[in-house]
Amino acid sequence: MKFLLLILSCVFGLLAGCATSPTGRSQLMLMPDSQMNQMGLQAFDNIKGKTPVESNRTTNQYVQCVANAITREVRGTWEVVVFKDDSANAFALPGGKIGVNTGLLKVATNQDQLATVIGHEVAHVQAHHSNERVSQQFAVKQGIGLINAVASPSSGTGQTLMGLLGVGAQYGVLLPYSRLQESEADLIGLKYMARAGFDPRESTRLWTNMGRANSGQPPEFLSTHPSHGTRISDLQKAIPEALQLQTRAQQRGKRPACR
Repeated sequence: MKFLLLILSCVFGLLAGCATSPTGRSQLMLMPDSQMNQMGLQAFDNIKGKTPVESNRTTNQYVQCVANAITREVRGTWEVVVFKDDSANAFALPGGKIGVNTGLLKVATNQDQLATVIGHEVAHVQAHHSNERVSQQFAVKQGIGLINAVASPSSGTGQTLMGLLGVGAQYGVLLPYSRLQESEADLIGLKYMARAGFDPRESTRLWTNMGRANSGQPPEFLSTHPSHGTRISDLQKAIPEALQLQTRAQQRGKRPACR
């Protein structure tokens, strides 16, 4: 059985070509970026049709300010929407889409903490984590029909696919990223926010706040491993390098002032 799996992995690898994450990890990605982007756009449209959008101008300007500073580090065109939802959640999707719930702003209490979350979510997209998950669980069986599944998020397949894209909690099914992907997004996101001029030391305070949310129970945003303690420990090890990135960013005039 293991031999068969090894052969299949090799075949998939040849079909997909070599793929490497920003941290140098080998990845299996069978889906073309164009199809992932199309699925991301469809999923975002579905969420906007289901969840009320925040209309407060000050709140929108604040979130946009933080998100724009992060996305300038990865380039591309990104749409940012603030949703009226009390859950402490945020997500980013292939195709350049970012969603932030108003409930997150009660936990991420300053611009640096919000930048930690948005950087983390953008890192999932930039590291092609959704592509990895969709490739592993659906590509061989479903093929091009995946787009149709996203168009029907209430169906079983549609719900699972929304979960694989990273927004399953919106549809009652939670398929968290793997421990490896979460840890990778933490470290990549830390670099993004530091390069944008945000204070990376606030990242550990953000996760401490998250651990206290919901009477000690992690919110949906963190319903996966690694644990808060492991997450904070790993970030603390990376903060000295991130502080150097922040210093260089500030020397170049990158000093976010989002209020």
